[in-house]
This record gives sequence, C-alpha cells and structure tokens, in this order.
Amino acid sequence: MNILRPSNSTRTNSSPSDAQMPPAHPQIPAHVAIIMDGNGRWAKDRGLPRREGHRAGAESVREVMEACKELGVQYLTLYAFSSENWNRPQAEIDALMSLLDRFLDEKAKDLAKQNVRLQAIGQLERLPAKTRGKLNKIIANTAHHDSMTLVLALSYGAREEIVAAAKSLAQDAAAGRLDPETIDNQLFGTRLQTCEMPDPDLLIRTSGELRLSNFLLWQISYAEIVIVKKFWPDFRQGDLFAAVKEYQGRQRRFGAL
Repeated sequence: MNILRPSNSTRTNSSPSDAQMPPAHPQIPAHVAIIMDGNGRWAKDRGLPRREGHRAGAESVREVMEACKELGVQYLTLYAFSSENWNRPQAEIDALMSLLDRFLDEKAKDLAKQNVRLQAIGQLERLPAKTRGKLNKIIANTAHHDSMTLVLALSYGAREEIVAAAKSLAQDAAAGRLDPETIDNQLFGTRLQTCEMPDPDLLIRTSGELRLSNFLLWQISYAEIVIVKKFWPDFRQGDLFAAVKEYQGRQRRFGAL
C-alpha cells in the first residue's frame, strides 16, 4: 500500500525504517495526549538505575513532538509527572526534577525554532522554584508561537483538578456571583486548566497498562484510546504514526448511532 503524506510535511532523517506516515486524512487528531509509562521497567530490564529510563524517555519526547508537528496535530499533552509521583523516593524525585530542568534548557531554543508554544498544567506551585522559573520563562517566551502547542502535565492529577474546579464554582455560588442552576458541562469546563484547548481526540498509553492513572479524566470522556505494549523509551515516530492510523480507522459516534 502506498503511504501518502500531507503535502506540507517534511520527513526527518532520524525516522526508523518502519515508520510510515498515516495517509492524508481529514481525521488527524487535533489533540493527542500521552501517558508516558514504562521508564522504570525499561531501565530495570537492562540492569540500569531508574533515572536512566527517564533519561532515555526524553528522546521519545523529541521524536513524538516532531512527528505530531509533521502530522499537523495542534496540541500534544504529555503526562510527565503526576501528583502521586511526589510519593516516590526523594532521590528519584530529585532526578526527575533535574531531567526536567535539563529538558527545559535544551528545548528552549528548539521550541522557538519550531514555532511551538509551551504550556503546563498541574499543581505547578509544588515544583522547585528554579524549575518553575525556567518553565514560566519559556511559557512566556513561546506564547505567540502557533505551529503547535506542547502541554506538559506536571504535578498533575485529574481528581485534584476537578475538585479545584468544583470549589471555584461553589465559592462563586456562595458569594452570589453565580446561579447554581446555570452550571452545566460547558461552564464546568471553563474552570479546568485545559479550558483554552480542545479535549483530546486520541489518548495513547505505553507499556501495555490498561488504566488512566488520574490523567485528564474529564477531558478524555470521548477520546479514542490506543494502548501500546512498548515501554516509553522504545516508543518512536513509527509508533505514533501507527496509533494515529488506528485512530483514523475508528468511527467516532459520541454516543449516537
């Protein structure tokens, strides 16, 4: 089968030989969300420290970001650090924050060159001050970029996000600023951190695990879910293309016939 590419795409030389661009198709997902799972197990299988798995996963981030931009995906949200991850050993948390700092340092110029906007969701106030400062600087410097938006979910938990939205509405109602009868799905959505972006069309989870892990629980109500057995450090451009092709082959009915 001949694989067609969107006419405005450019293929990177680093693509694996089996990476096939999905055929030109109106159903390119506007928003792809990924649960990047399996870094620790990838490292364990190789007799390496867990931090090496996280470091190897950074290369997958680069390839997937470039592949999404090539396809014309508008938003890419990566589950980088959950609110529950703060319960991990301090040494691993420190290693993850160090890798995040390094990622931000290395990606600042790259995001500018590719015209990619950076955003972040989660309890960002819990991040180390140094990391938070770097993150805020890049978010401000890329705010005008418009080729794609990369969203990092950091110290993020969907239940916490939903509770915060409910509290916000309750406070407004208690103060008389809001009639509780006017609260509906649309209004509730405006109190979520993702209110300025579309809900994910496609959710990908690596490592073969069949759970959502407290990720975008409100927003993925009608997302198509693709489970990939590979650990995140082994996930490459071809795997992203395959997931999008699977998405394109599904019929999205949103509850209708």
